[in-house]
Amino acid sequence: MAGVKFMVIYPRPADIEAFEKVYQDEHVPMAVEKLVGKTKFVATKVLASPQGTPPFYRIAEIQFPSLAALEACAASEGGKETLAHAVSISTGGSPIFLVAEEEVFTF
Repeated sequence: MAGVKFMVIYPRPADIEAFEKVYQDEHVPMAVEKLVGKTKFVATKVLASPQGTPPFYRIAEIQFPSLAALEACAASEGGKETLAHAVSISTGGSPIFLVAEEEVFTF
């Protein structure tokens, strides 16, 4: 099986500046420190959409070498704490959590 990623999609926050402060100062350091077994963490900020104001503001992708590694991380105290924190900082509504298998195409 290819590597897997855990994705967190945050709705547009009520106060973008306040969200960014807590995301950068608290959440990212927590994710870096406490999510054991990860191989990569990508934090994306959605800037625009051709369909108007995008309903989502940030997409976090945490990559793992296997589904078992992701599941072990999610079951750990650090994983549970980080997931709970993600929910608590999402002021635009509940974040969406996804588990995905990545396919990479090179040209």
